[in-house]
Amino acid sequence: MVESVRLDQPRRGALLLALSGLLFAIMGVLIREVSTGVNNETVVFARNLIGVFYFLPLMLIRGFAPFRTQRLGSHFLRTFYGLGAMYCFFYAIAHLPLADAMVFTYAAPVFTPVLAWWWLKESLTGRMMLSVAIGFVGVILVAKPTGALFDPKALAGVAASLLAACAFVSIRAMSDSEPATRIVFYFASFSTLLSAIPLLWAYQPLTLQQLGLLTAIGIVATTSQLVMSRAYALAPPGEIGPLSYLAIVFSGAFAWILWDELPGWSSWLGAGLIFTASLLSLYLPAKPGKTPRAGV
Repeated sequence: MVESVRLDQPRRGALLLALSGLLFAIMGVLIREVSTGVNNETVVFARNLIGVFYFLPLMLIRGFAPFRTQRLGSHFLRTFYGLGAMYCFFYAIAHLPLADAMVFTYAAPVFTPVLAWWWLKESLTGRMMLSVAIGFVGVILVAKPTGALFDPKALAGVAASLLAACAFVSIRAMSDSEPATRIVFYFASFSTLLSAIPLLWAYQPLTLQQLGLLTAIGIVATTSQLVMSRAYALAPPGEIGPLSYLAIVFSGAFAWILWDELPGWSSWLGAGLIFTASLLSLYLPAKPGKTPRAGV
């Protein structure tokens, strides 16, 4: 039997992950605009529902064949992690200062190398750990978290980080047989069904403007997920994960342009550390040596 081989193209994966971060930042701007009048349950559901419609043209042209899978359980597990992270992140946004919630969101790459080592038996090097540590310090400097990090409600943010990291690694685990479009299709489909349940008690009527913003959120989010899924299929999460930190840099730029929120010195220093972590992950190749953990 021929063993499946996962791709290892870190530079292409890094570029795609940076693009995904830009799209994610745009999605954040749209969510900030719509959240003034729309509850979290509706935003999550709409974001997933639009993702399903995103695939209709492909289904009309090629039928269901591109989406046939032998790994339905793996797709559901990925959905469990991803949707759980989404709800936890929205809860953190609602109950914590935004800067603190963003720290938790972008802490996910801190956990991905260890999870990939434990789950996929991929190498865990000192260079990977150094790059994620530098990147996370940069995120803290950019976000300037407050004492709310020690609030018990912050556990939702910690859960969001851990679940998002699990989702990233689960994408990598399926990448030997599942293309990015199939991974995102099943995530959108399963997430739509599950996120429809809270609307039984949280439904609210929407204006045309709100519907337009929710549609844009769904399109941008699904595109970002497709690009992100392809990125993690091209390279191990531990190698390119720090590039996801660029999303917070893009978000800061949008906040400055749209709302005149000019970053302070700590934000500039943090951005420099984020870029340093990104360069470390790309241009200091890991030594291919032994596998750090034996298979079970």
